[in-house]
Amino acid sequence: MIEGFFPRTIFTEEHELFRASVRDLLQKELVPHVEKWEKDQMVSRASWRTLGENGFLSMQVAEEYGGMGIGDYRYNAIFNEELGYTGCASIAIGYSLHSDIVTPYIEHYGNEATKQKYLPKMVSGEFIGSIAMTEPGAGSDLQNIKTTAEDKGDYYLVNGSKTFITNGYLSNVCVVAVKTDPAQGAKGTSLLVIDDSMEGFTKGKPFHKVGLHAQDTCELFFEDVKVPKENLLGETGRGFAYMMTELAQERLLVGWAGLALTEKNLSDSIEYIKERKAFGKPIAAFQNTKFKIAELVSEVQMARVYADRCLELHCDKKLDGAMASMMKYKLTDLQFKVADECLQLHGGYGYMWEYQAAKAFADSRVQKIYAGTNEIMKEVVSRKFL
Repeated sequence: MIEGFFPRTIFTEEHELFRASVRDLLQKELVPHVEKWEKDQMVSRASWRTLGENGFLSMQVAEEYGGMGIGDYRYNAIFNEELGYTGCASIAIGYSLHSDIVTPYIEHYGNEATKQKYLPKMVSGEFIGSIAMTEPGAGSDLQNIKTTAEDKGDYYLVNGSKTFITNGYLSNVCVVAVKTDPAQGAKGTSLLVIDDSMEGFTKGKPFHKVGLHAQDTCELFFEDVKVPKENLLGETGRGFAYMMTELAQERLLVGWAGLALTEKNLSDSIEYIKERKAFGKPIAAFQNTKFKIAELVSEVQMARVYADRCLELHCDKKLDGAMASMMKYKLTDLQFKVADECLQLHGGYGYMWEYQAAKAFADSRVQKIYAGTNEIMKEVVSRKFL
C-alpha cells in the first residue's frame, strides 16, 4: 500500500488476482454509497446480496452449505484488507465480522439442522450475522453476563439484553452468549443461535456513535424468547470455552483491518503533505514533517511484518491467543496514533469532516475498545510470560 515497504511474500499470484477482483467490486459497488450509508447509520441490505452473489461472504463454508469451501484463510484476509484499503472504516468490520466471526461459530459448533438452516443464507447475504456477548453491565467481563436461557424441555426460554452489537440492527441471525446455569460462572455459559423470526427478540435503534457512522450498532432485547434446543451450539456449559477458542481469529481480524486502514490513511496523508504548502514550500519539505513521516512509516512497516507473520501462523493453526492479543492491541494503538498524527499534518483541514483524516481519527478510537479492550489484551499477553 505504501511505496518503499518490504515486498510481501505470503500471497501468491492467484491471491493477487483475487485481490484485484475484490478491489474492483468494492470500488464499483460499495465505496460510492458510503456517504449515504453514513447518513442512514447502516449499509444497505443490497450490498450484502451483492457480496454474496460474488462469492465474498463466508468463503470458507463447505459447498454442501452453499459456500466455496476455501480453506485458505489468506483469501478472507485479502478481502478484509481491501475493505480497509478503501479507507471507509464504516464498512471494514461488519462484513468481515459476519464471515470470520459469526459464521465460524455455526460452522464449528452447530448441528446439521442448524448448519442447513442458516449457513446457505449467510453465504448468499440473505441472512446477516451478528454476535451478542457484551451486556450493559458486562463488557470485557464475559463471565458475568446476565442473559439467561432456562431449560424448558424442548426449548430454552431466553431473557436479557445485549449492547454495542455490530450488525445488530440489520442482523437476521445472532450467536448469543447466555447463562444456562447462572450459579456456575464461566462453566454455566452456553451459546445459542437466535434469529429474527423468534417472538420476543427485538432491536433498539442504531446508536449515534463518535465514528463508524455506517455501522449499525445497537442493543438487542430478549423477552421470553423460545429458542429450540437444536439451536444450541456445541454442548451446554461450553460456551465460554468456545468463545476463548474463536477469539484469536476475531482479534487477528480487528488488528488486520486496523492496519490496512492505517496504511491507507498514512499513504493519503503523505500525498496531501506533498501538495499542501506553507511559507512558500510544501509541508513535506519541513524537517519536522520528514521526521514524523519517518517515524510513522517505520512503525507501520514493522507492524506489517508482524501482521503477515501472524496470518501465516493462523493459516497453519499455530496462532495462539497471546500472539493475536499482541496484534490486536499494538496495531489498534498504532492505528489511533497514526490517525492523530495524520490529522495534525493536515492542520485545520484535518478537523473538517469532509476530509478523510478527520473520519480516520474518529473511526479509529473504538478499535482499542471492542473485541476485548486493549487493557484486557495486555492481561492475556502477560499470562503467557508470567
